[in-house]
Amino acid sequence: MGTMTAYDYQLLIKHLLEHGVAWAPDQEILYRDNFRYTYRDMYQRVLKLASALQQLGVSQGTKVGVIERDSHRYLEMYFAIPGIGAVLHTINPNLAPESVLYTMEHAEDEVLIFHEDFLPFAEQARERLPGIRHFIVIMDGGEVELPFTALEYEVLVESAEPLQILPDFSEDTQATLSYTTGTTGVPKGVYFSHRQLVLHTFAGWGSIAVFGNDGGLNKHDVYMPLTPMFHVHAWGLPYVATVFGLKQIYPGYYDYEMILRLIQEEKATFTHCVPTILQRVLEVAEAENADLSGWKVIIGGARLTKGLAKRAQALGIDITGGYGLSESCPFLTLASLRPSMEKRGSDEAQLDVRIKTGFPMPLVKIRVVGSDGKDVESDGSETGEIVVRSPWLTPGYYKDAKRTEELWSGGWMHTGDVANIDGAGYIQIVERMKEIIKSGGEWIVSLELENILSLHDDVMEAGVIGVPDEKWGERPLAVVVPIKGKEEILSIEVLKEHLNASVKEGLIAKWAVPDHFVIVAELPKTSVGKIDKKALRKQYPMPPGSEFMKDS
Repeated sequence: MGTMTAYDYQLLIKHLLEHGVAWAPDQEILYRDNFRYTYRDMYQRVLKLASALQQLGVSQGTKVGVIERDSHRYLEMYFAIPGIGAVLHTINPNLAPESVLYTMEHAEDEVLIFHEDFLPFAEQARERLPGIRHFIVIMDGGEVELPFTALEYEVLVESAEPLQILPDFSEDTQATLSYTTGTTGVPKGVYFSHRQLVLHTFAGWGSIAVFGNDGGLNKHDVYMPLTPMFHVHAWGLPYVATVFGLKQIYPGYYDYEMILRLIQEEKATFTHCVPTILQRVLEVAEAENADLSGWKVIIGGARLTKGLAKRAQALGIDITGGYGLSESCPFLTLASLRPSMEKRGSDEAQLDVRIKTGFPMPLVKIRVVGSDGKDVESDGSETGEIVVRSPWLTPGYYKDAKRTEELWSGGWMHTGDVANIDGAGYIQIVERMKEIIKSGGEWIVSLELENILSLHDDVMEAGVIGVPDEKWGERPLAVVVPIKGKEEILSIEVLKEHLNASVKEGLIAKWAVPDHFVIVAELPKTSVGKIDKKALRKQYPMPPGSEFMKDS
């Protein structure tokens, strides 16, 4: 038996920060191209912000809503708000205003910290949400005339007496809250404790550093997230970067010319984002003939197509797929190459692994189950739903018992993702359960069609949906975006020829080739940059009037 005097060490977010500051006190953190300071400076500001919030009455369990650009200030709030036992509610400003107001009311926010760009929304919140006791505005420079009384973030921080240290409390204390939107219903709140975030950080850095491709993550890397910081803690990787003491770059509003300049001038080497964001960076890089050698990028949030991966590799980018959900904190898998693959696999074979959904991280237990609840064969072919267990999965949807029971049916978290698993344990998502196209009794996988279309030299990206068909029930419609300058070249005949070549190679069945095509300037995106299939289905509820339409 142990002694009663043994210290019961709690896994708290503050310990990640304390290690990073001790290890690299003079390391830099940048905001865009106009501000930089050290870890030592950042830590003092965290202690000041924590103190200032306590003086405003923020205590354990208080919900603090944040609407801010990706910045050093957001990083401070990642630590200061949970650091005093309060709950950091990261608000997605890209949702419809009514949805944002719903999330704030549902979360019971008592404080709102907002960037000056979101002042019109803050006015709505002030009128509609009487539970918010304090408004704190972040200004990037100059004077902003406020229509109501609000505290100014910099004045609040600089005038506060810093805490000596962030307090101790139970590691099971809730740290964060964010809301995810689905195809139906109101936004759902997912929440995580200090313990969960610390475990996710440790497993994440282990997977990316030890198992990661191209040398993985190391102490010399320069980190620049291109996943919004409101989206599930920017996949939790700011916590990884901080505990490592890495140089960090926060780009604020996504200006892609500036992002490319920051990558090149500040020597960014490690980034994560959804495919759409990478595409936008590549457009600028290709236009400027930029060399991005040594830039390591993890792609998640949507399938990494082979076409996009090849474009990235052509610019020298080391690219890897990953997978997770808002409900999973989010990382579950990483498409890391086994050592034997790195030594013996061809470049093409290695790329085929890099674009997979990936191999489960440590402490992640994944099954792929059929409709009978039994595991499918590990043959890379038979499909089922991904269900998962891990110590950092959300316990449920905040104040929503019914959907929580659905999420955790049978004691496994149900992802709604249809996948296969091969003999080596690598998982490949083939579709969302709600997006499978059912045609004449057969399933057509839209993600596979999108991947094949992406391999055409003139295609930027593609979205495939099912549209009603009198004979077959549903048939696929491909909505395709050409690469800039190729708009007049791409045609129905070219696209069909490209897909039929894949039929001859045995990659898809002949009946899976879409009957209908639309070429557009851009695809609708969700608030976090994924292709918005829901919007596409609204836009194209029926097949186009002819086989080929061209967007005006």
